Amino acid sequence: MLSLLIGIPLLGAAVIGLIPERGNKQVHRTLALIFGLILLGLSLGLLLNFDPHLGSLQLTETVAWIPQLGLIYELGVDGLSLPLVVLNGLLMFIAIWASGQVERPRLYYSLLLMLAAAVAGAFLAQNLLLFFLFYEVELIPLYLLIAIWGGPRRTYAATKFLVYTALSGILLLIGFFGLSWLSDTNSFTYTVLQAHPLPLLQQSLLLIPILVGLAIKIPLVPFHTWLPDAHVEASTPISVLLAGLLLKLGTYGLLRFGLQLLPDAWEQAGPWLAGWAVVNVLYGSLNALVQQDMKKLVAYSSIAHMGYILLAAAAATPLSLVGSIFQMISHGLISALLFLLVGAVYTNTGTRDLKLLEGLLNPERGLPLIGSLMVLGVMASGGTPGMVGFIAEFVVFRGSFPMFPLQTLLCMIGTGLTAAYFLLMVNRAFFGRLSEVAIAMPRRRVGERLPAAVLAVLVVLLGLQPAWVTGWVEPTTAHLLHPPAIATAPVTAAEGPLSLL
Repeated sequence: MLSLLIGIPLLGAAVIGLIPERGNKQVHRTLALIFGLILLGLSLGLLLNFDPHLGSLQLTETVAWIPQLGLIYELGVDGLSLPLVVLNGLLMFIAIWASGQVERPRLYYSLLLMLAAAVAGAFLAQNLLLFFLFYEVELIPLYLLIAIWGGPRRTYAATKFLVYTALSGILLLIGFFGLSWLSDTNSFTYTVLQAHPLPLLQQSLLLIPILVGLAIKIPLVPFHTWLPDAHVEASTPISVLLAGLLLKLGTYGLLRFGLQLLPDAWEQAGPWLAGWAVVNVLYGSLNALVQQDMKKLVAYSSIAHMGYILLAAAAATPLSLVGSIFQMISHGLISALLFLLVGAVYTNTGTRDLKLLEGLLNPERGLPLIGSLMVLGVMASGGTPGMVGFIAEFVVFRGSFPMFPLQTLLCMIGTGLTAAYFLLMVNRAFFGRLSEVAIAMPRRRVGERLPAAVLAVLVVLLGLQPAWVTGWVEPTTAHLLHPPAIATAPVTAAEGPLSLL
């Protein structure tokens, strides 16, 4: 079943790539929607086959691929990866829906589905080299999606993204080889490496390249500079995927590689990581306050909110780890919603400049629905009770405070700053008299607003019923903190075909 989450998007990319663009260009989008819907259905199907009471890996698949190199095709899902796999299916379908008419649709939709397969594979991989393979594969379609369909400075932004993320992969690979070599297991399997813990000094040395590599991907200050450029130049659907999914590969890695495989070094580094989280939250928030481009403002907001995940991961308490995973889902939904709405404003008005926009909530000639959804989105991001952002941040702060009270209090300032910069954005763009650039706006079809409406509903539903996420997560967080002492032998070439447990 897990292999289908990788294979179906790849099959879709191949099918779309074989259909020429001459004739009806809608066929490529229709096929992409069909395969995206299948991917979403399979992702939701995991919930039916997953036992939420177990904290260990489930639905595992294992086959010897290149065992001489330690590369084993090993997939599995637990409460850490399950919500992110479902998020991948949801946001990919929404991104396809929101894409509409694009130039070169055959290449565009093929790249989107390739990206979906790579992200799903990274979240499901239970072998370090397999994770690295998917981690690198996702760079290619995302680079092309920015470089071909991006804004005026798309080449610069795409190249900067590629260089930064390639460096991230190199650092991760160094850490992964070090884990296998120093553990003397000749294996890259998570469970094997976890059963052979290293001394503190070796863990600390390996944590450095892994942490810096993940910090580039998240991104954390000072490795963040590629993100605002990429968001500003990327098209709206690509910004949705970049903020909602791709950044989560880094935060996922913090828990999977830092906490799970290097627990002693992670505990020693906890205070420093919490301080880093404070810098990230305050720096991102203060930069968001001075932005005039709505998209750049939301991009810096994403940088700030990544700091909450780092704080919770650094505290490493049962409650804070639940909060870190919940914050990943919360940020994925809210940031996707905000980027969709900013994209709708740009499509209708031709600008994202807050100096030029005003009065978009005008019920007759403005964008009242977009404005209403934007108010909901910024309230959720600011931590308004009853929405998913409040639950996520509350659990993060409540779980982190016993370990790092000062750092938690400083990070809480970020919630106030979030309310401040989003209030300024909404007040400038949506209230007051309708600006001249918005007077001649064309009327948009209701179907173009459906993706944002779906995300808005989820933001409220998960805020009112957080157990729909936490119920799947809690056993796994306990398992991450107190894993069973079971040694697992590496898979050899002699082992049989794919086994589904």
